[in-house]
Amino acid sequence: MTGKERREQLLDVARALFAEKGFDATSIEEIAHRAGVSKPVVYEHFGGKEGIYAVVVDREMQYLMNHIVSALSGGHPRELLEQAACALLDYIEGSADGFRILVRDSPVASATGTFSSLLNDIASQVEHILGLHFARQGYDRKLAALYSQALVGMVALTGQWWLEVRKPKKDEVAAHLVNLAWLGLSHMEHKPRLRSRS
Repeated sequence: MTGKERREQLLDVARALFAEKGFDATSIEEIAHRAGVSKPVVYEHFGGKEGIYAVVVDREMQYLMNHIVSALSGGHPRELLEQAACALLDYIEGSADGFRILVRDSPVASATGTFSSLLNDIASQVEHILGLHFARQGYDRKLAALYSQALVGMVALTGQWWLEVRKPKKDEVAAHLVNLAWLGLSHMEHKPRLRSRS
């Protein structure tokens, strides 16, 4: 194998192990053994377990972000919500190992290399879309950040649950998510209050 091919092989092996066992339970020895190489080969390419893990996480985050951004093709805000929900569920279905890696807490990821930071990036894009919608409907545009975090969090947590149960079908899950979110957004009060604290 060329150096580049070996690096890709090691990344594939490590990705599968991190998805299966998590960061802490995966060792350099096991990565090397499954790849059919010695431990020094892994160290030579990545410097250690933290290095290979960081590359796996960065690649997965970039893939997910590209997948979601490319799915947002415009249209009515409800269609954008549908596109975002379907894109995340498509990613979870097609890249379950990658999603499992991303949702685990990493002891080595930086503040910009975590699943929560990726969700914040997605929420920022949703915030822009919601801000325009809020302005047209007479809502306080500053609240778009709060609502975008709530929407993205709802879809992400539901996606984690769905990854394990796989029922109902993916499109049905997306339809229910959009139903809850869209009807909630459609019937928002301009100045909501907690009734139990009045």
